[in-house]
Amino acid sequence: MNTSDFITLLAENREKSLLFEYAPGMLVGTNYHITEVKHVTVDAVDCGAGTDSWKETVIQLWESPKELGKPDYMSAYKALGILKKVGTMKSYDMDAPVRIEYGNAMFHTAQLHVTGFLAKDNELIIKLSVQPTDCKAKETCGVPETVAAANNACAPGSGCC
Repeated sequence: MNTSDFITLLAENREKSLLFEYAPGMLVGTNYHITEVKHVTVDAVDCGAGTDSWKETVIQLWESPKELGKPDYMSAYKALGILKKVGTMKSYDMDAPVRIEYGNAMFHTAQLHVTGFLAKDNELIIKLSVQPTDCKAKETCGVPETVAAANNACAPGSGCC
């Protein structure tokens, strides 16, 4: 989901509580805060010597220990207000994908991809997932798509990795 779609989704569901499902059936606690919004520019070189660059919007969530057991989730309206304020300070690339950065004592900190959402009753649930790493230079390295996941075919001196 890109930044524009995420902000629009919040605006369309502003009266709902905003929940984040970081793994199937696992929700970020009611005590979460949006602690940082990052406007990230990635400038990368892959293992086949290919270059690429892109932008991302990374929204960091943190659970406050002082508010453990808090009864209500943040509203989409409040989150939208935070994102709009950030947008007045630093402009968004509205086409940039949104990542949610989150971790807790039972889940490693990760930048999670938004894979979908569910708007029901008084809740807007943002579905998140961890995306596995991948080799972007499979063709250059001569690694077939089906073999790449099974083993590491990039050997020293092969021109990749």
